[in-house]
Amino acid sequence: MAAQFGPHRWSAGAHRDTARFRGTRVEVADLTGVTVVDCDLTGVKVVDSWLVGVDLSGHVDGLRVNGVDVTSFVAAELDRGHPERVQLREIQDADGFRAMADTVTGLWSAAVARAEALPGPVRDERVDGEWSFAETLRHLVFITDSWAGRTILDEELPYHRIGLPQTAYAAADAAALGIDLTAEPTWAEVLAARADRLAVLAGILHGLTDADLGRPCTRPPAPGYPDEVRAVAECLAVVFEEEIEHYRFATRDLAVLEAR
Repeated sequence: MAAQFGPHRWSAGAHRDTARFRGTRVEVADLTGVTVVDCDLTGVKVVDSWLVGVDLSGHVDGLRVNGVDVTSFVAAELDRGHPERVQLREIQDADGFRAMADTVTGLWSAAVARAEALPGPVRDERVDGEWSFAETLRHLVFITDSWAGRTILDEELPYHRIGLPQTAYAAADAAALGIDLTAEPTWAEVLAARADRLAVLAGILHGLTDADLGRPCTRPPAPGYPDEVRAVAECLAVVFEEEIEHYRFATRDLAVLEAR
């Protein structure tokens, strides 16, 4: 599997036949309702086709619709609705990361309150096959473990048992990290794990100096990520980008659940 874009990139494993559709040409086909998940669509070209009710999400760069590059428009609309994205990009120093943590904590506190206003089982309900609210919090536990506990704090196995890695992460690889993909934690257990990992992040940010931001981190976040050196600032940026993007997804789905 080719490396994905950005610092989040990782490989689900070379054993998977991920290249079987590369270069495929599809002509005069009914693709109504097709779902494409976690795929590399670099260079894909759709010609003289019907794109009605199409929903795209992911890393977007150089996206042209009828000859018009809409990348900047999409980014601007996301920034307008989620100014925390702009705040993250404009961080210049350690105080900026601490302010970012305050923003993220406030956003998620409000989102958790909304989730707790719903019937308990709804917090485990998926919308359109996406992670449930509880699963999203579990994934953020894994993100903190990977990009804060392992990378910044240099811990070999900081992973919480109920953390949730990427969907394509092999069960055997997760088990080797001490993660139980079959776990069905209670809401209280999810909140406890989340609070514990937020405390780990707060501990890193407390006393963080501008000089610390450039310190090299040599451990990869988890097996499957490229073995390369990353600065503390890069690792923190990944943590907060994940927090921001999953907040966007989680609140999008909360609105659906609340409407029901």
